Amino acid sequence: MTQSADDGLTYEQARHALGEVVQKLEAGGIPLEESIALWERGEKLANTCQRLLDGAQERLDAAIENAHQDDEI
Repeated sequence: MTQSADDGLTYEQARHALGEVVQKLEAGGIPLEESIALWERGEKLANTCQRLLDGAQERLDAAIENAHQDDEI
């Protein structure tokens, strides 16, 4: 798996960039090739956001599990 430039973004940065892509696509009036490139970038940004959210969920789940284990001691 190759690393993209979007891999270094924070969740907030990726979400903001995705919003900009969506606005450009919704505005229309851009050539087909540019629309396709924007769509592909949007997909990558959406995947980055999802990966970051999944990581945050895993961290929360681990913290909750650790708290429950500490309560049992």
